[in-house]
Amino acid sequence: VAADQVAVVFTSREVITFQEERGGLFDHLRERIRRSKGKLRRMGTDYLAYALIDTVVDNYFGVLEEIGERIEFLEDELVSDPDEYTLREIYRLKREVIFLRKTVWPLRELVAALCRRDSNLIKDTTVPYLRDTYDHTVQVIETIETFRDVLSGMLDMYMSSLSNKMNAVMKVLTVIATLFMPLTFIAGVYGMNFRYMPELEWNWGYAFALALMASVAGIMLVYFRRKDWL
Repeated sequence: VAADQVAVVFTSREVITFQEERGGLFDHLRERIRRSKGKLRRMGTDYLAYALIDTVVDNYFGVLEEIGERIEFLEDELVSDPDEYTLREIYRLKREVIFLRKTVWPLRELVAALCRRDSNLIKDTTVPYLRDTYDHTVQVIETIETFRDVLSGMLDMYMSSLSNKMNAVMKVLTVIATLFMPLTFIAGVYGMNFRYMPELEWNWGYAFALALMASVAGIMLVYFRRKDWL
């Protein structure tokens, strides 16, 4: 999100605007003035100032729509296969939303002051239009707050997904370690090499030990599956 400072100065006869950079934000208003269409020619300078401010406010909806599409994309990615890139994007969008809120908040106060007719330049016929712009500004701020809550929830979801992945890995490692515990015990018993162990002189002793280990591992796997541990 990029910000551009726009200043509007108007008197009873003139309206002057300043922008930091050249842009086409007010091109459609200039075209309407050139063609003498709508109320811009008939109304006073206060209406033209309202039209300029309303154009700025309407431009925020396009930015919010773009941010909303990015959030939807991240939500799908968060459910399917979240990674570090997803986390970075969530933090980046959260910073942009906070920056956007800081930008819009003073505009709401400005429009509210114009609606209260703190200046004698504001006519009664323009106040309803300013109130409509104020409602749009409030809607923009509410949408921004909604996006902030959604992004905070996405961070919690990412941490929960990361924790679930870690639990799944730990579950597999625990099952493997549990399987090898009795196998290690059996191997330790038959690895003591006492002189009078009966299995040492048995021709099938080695095969019996391996079969015993395989049987224990198989029984444990069946038990784990019945308990839904696998």
